[in-house]
Amino acid sequence: MQNEMVETFTAKAKAVSAEVRHIKSMQEAFDYTVNTCVDKEACQFLMAGCELPVSDEAQQLCEIKPGEKVIAAPALDDKNLSGLTSQAEKQGITTITSDLRRYLGGVDIGLAVADLGLAETGTLVLKSASEDLRLATMICEINVMVLPLSRMRQGSYDAEKELSEMLSDGANYLSFITGASRTADIERVLALGVHGPLELHILLLEDA
Repeated sequence: MQNEMVETFTAKAKAVSAEVRHIKSMQEAFDYTVNTCVDKEACQFLMAGCELPVSDEAQQLCEIKPGEKVIAAPALDDKNLSGLTSQAEKQGITTITSDLRRYLGGVDIGLAVADLGLAETGTLVLKSASEDLRLATMICEINVMVLPLSRMRQGSYDAEKELSEMLSDGANYLSFITGASRTADIERVLALGVHGPLELHILLLEDA
């Protein structure tokens, strides 16, 4: 049954331009994330007016080093964060976990672990009450999501109880992520990455 769900999930996710890979450990996820970041061009922070007198807050933004590569992973526990940070530092990549509003000009990669996966649509579900977590998966150019196979469900009805529990807190947020960001608002021409990540990479973690 799980193999069928994985096959369905993979096919549906790839149909909406997501990349899907299998991994056996979180360390593989960190290696993949860092290597992907190394291979891409750094986000370019486009700033104007820094040569003029500006507020202290604006000056802090002006001092962000152009060309710096950034991985945002605000929801990782201490152990996993340490593993990611160690790998990233070896490549001169900065790892951030908070204050993502300072990086609205662009984050190279956002890394998070999905709470659920829905096979019938290739969708990831992320409980994202944290603003930093929402930003990490929205303002990055590449969104890397780890989905433990034990959290795979056939569809939303099969995950009804879990989804209800996640929504029981009125102040909570649930994100349903299916593929990279896309829009066809302008003359019905499909464009990727306009309102969110340009790429979605899903790492299926064999945890069961």
